[in-house]
Amino acid sequence: MKMKFVFAAAACLMLAAAAFAQDKAPNFSGHWELDTSKSKLDERARVQAMGLDVTQTAADIKVATKTTRAPRPEGATPGGQGGGGGMGRGGGFGGGDNTMTYTLDGKETSIDTPGPNGPIPVKLKGKIDGGKLSLSRSSTFTGPNGEITTSRKETWSLSADGTTLTVEQEQTTPRGTSSSTLVFAKK
Repeated sequence: MKMKFVFAAAACLMLAAAAFAQDKAPNFSGHWELDTSKSKLDERARVQAMGLDVTQTAADIKVATKTTRAPRPEGATPGGQGGGGGMGRGGGFGGGDNTMTYTLDGKETSIDTPGPNGPIPVKLKGKIDGGKLSLSRSSTFTGPNGEITTSRKETWSLSADGTTLTVEQEQTTPRGTSSSTLVFAKK
């Protein structure tokens, strides 16, 4: 009788441990470097190198980006052929150096980011679901040609060993929608 109780208790503990392991949120913290050979970048991005410094807590995730870009082709103007496609001026992945903090409860937060004509309001959302991180951001501001709205959605996933971060990104600007797949190695 005592042996059956021990086996039953052990089975319950293993089931509880397995359930806990499935519910454990992935941790994206660390320093990540873009592997351009494995990434599929929008042609307008001109990204030569990118680093992410990510700090994650139970409540939020802070993402600091640093990007090195190829020079614009001769004769190209900002926003013209070879332009950033809405990804410039601190636009995030592919856009410049910035730091964004997203809450992980799925609720929208708002911040102001510096822009050439003053602060630009940005709405942020983040949530971890099913082992993946979903981030979104949107902004509307007035530019030289009137009101401009941009948005970006990202889905982050980690490799089983936690050394590779894949970011599926979709960005919408007045020029249309573009998609990129960014693959980062943990350093």
